[in-house]
Amino acid sequence: MKLRFSPNPTIIPSLPSTVSVIIPNFTPLPNPSFSKNFTTSGLSCAGRKNLVLRAQNLGYNGEQQLIDLMDSEKEAVELNRNLYPNIEPYSIGFLKVSDIHTIYWEQSGNPNGHPVVFLHGGPGGGTAPSNRTFFDPDFYRIILFDQRGAGKSTPHACLEENKTWDLVDDIEKLREHLEIPEWQVFGGSWGSTLALAYSQSHPDKVTGMVLRGIFLLRKKEIDWFYEGGAAAIYPDAWEPFRDLIPENERESFIHAYHKRLNSNDMETQYAAARAWTKWEMMTAHLLPNEEIIKKGDDDNFSLAFARIENHYFVNQGFFPTDSFLLDNVDKIRHINTTIVQGRYDVCCPMMSAWDLHKAWPEADLKVVPNAGHSANEPGIAEELVAANEMLKKSIKKNLL
Repeated sequence: MKLRFSPNPTIIPSLPSTVSVIIPNFTPLPNPSFSKNFTTSGLSCAGRKNLVLRAQNLGYNGEQQLIDLMDSEKEAVELNRNLYPNIEPYSIGFLKVSDIHTIYWEQSGNPNGHPVVFLHGGPGGGTAPSNRTFFDPDFYRIILFDQRGAGKSTPHACLEENKTWDLVDDIEKLREHLEIPEWQVFGGSWGSTLALAYSQSHPDKVTGMVLRGIFLLRKKEIDWFYEGGAAAIYPDAWEPFRDLIPENERESFIHAYHKRLNSNDMETQYAAARAWTKWEMMTAHLLPNEEIIKKGDDDNFSLAFARIENHYFVNQGFFPTDSFLLDNVDKIRHINTTIVQGRYDVCCPMMSAWDLHKAWPEADLKVVPNAGHSANEPGIAEELVAANEMLKKSIKKNLL
């Protein structure tokens, strides 16, 4: 049995053994006297009995299993879970990846550290300085880049030569350009999609992964968010998105928006982009985040975000089958991976993380009960930092 503990977690006994459910404000029980790493000084007889009963309820019957349980819990409690301070890049650049596209990249942290590449969401979302704070800058060489058409990459909001497999190739071109033999991969939302596609194409180049808000780009996921499913939870946010489209075109909102986002009239494009972006920004947090919602009013951001997202979704992510990423899990089964998922994620519902977990039980699934979709929600941010810390410990251990 394999269990991973988060700070102040408890494991629901009925769940599969690689699932952690984080319970806020839970204080771990003291550890049993038979553990080689812990003592029970000050622990009452009742406390020791309670601890043993708890472990046995989780399926731990032997002494060694109980020792392993306590060791895992101690390790998790000791992990840093706080975001690191803001830092500035030590190098930036632009890499021409095709006759049309040039991508922005940057490096921060330790130039001699373990390389990690951050894959942003959307597609079309671009990177932000806060993305650097998930990683220990003393240990990691942190690489951020804006995918084709997003952020500082050029041309802005361009859909030509912009497909999933183009981005996979770009990641490899950037790795080679920076002379990195292999690296850790970190991605959330669409970034998790791209991380899976990249790692399945180049498993020998990936040392570990941290994935958040799993998005497998299946039809049922697109239909849930863009064809009315999530409207049951956010009817107030849905109506402006819906009302931009005439009733006779509402059979497929994805295609109706595609028509407008590719209109010859720029104001039509901007109006559609604002509505598309606001719908996602209003649903991305468990509790509304006004600063994020305002991004929908930024025409420059919204145009790239909406056009590129819609382009990928209309084309089913350019995957040959609906279950392509699940069908190819065997290629990456050996990669040390943590999946972080908000229980109340409306943008990328937990069903996708659960389906990935069932196909890939070797990966650790962390379910944050008081969070939605965004990486910036406190519970999710803590688990993302902790997952990087776990990989950091594993890398250091392997270097000994």
